[in-house]
Amino acid sequence: MKKTDIKRKSWECTKEEMRIAIIEQAKRENMITYSELLKKVKSLKLNIEEIDHRSIMAEMLGEISLAEDKAGRGMLSALVVHKTGDREPGQGFFDYAEVLGRDVSDKTKCWVREVSRVYDYWSKH
Repeated sequence: MKKTDIKRKSWECTKEEMRIAIIEQAKRENMITYSELLKKVKSLKLNIEEIDHRSIMAEMLGEISLAEDKAGRGMLSALVVHKTGDREPGQGFFDYAEVLGRDVSDKTKCWVREVSRVYDYWSKH
């Protein structure tokens, strides 16, 4: 499945399911892995093992972060992390962070600041 195969309504529904699932974690000050997030999505079946599906997920997470940041809530996708290894977000997060004007020269610092921003907002709402 490629992005061009997905109808706009399905794209938006899937994105909203992701956003809600991440917000649930933010309110608890938790992270969620990419694979855990996909398990919570019902409107579109994406498989983390398939490269096209990972690209779709990355683009959706980017759109979510752009919208959330514009609304003053920070980059919500900061809470979506690798299951193993560094347990941090993928490169796409940092690419979008740079687009939004964040200092990404120290990726870990950038990420930690964004997580704090997201937790701070959602602890009050």
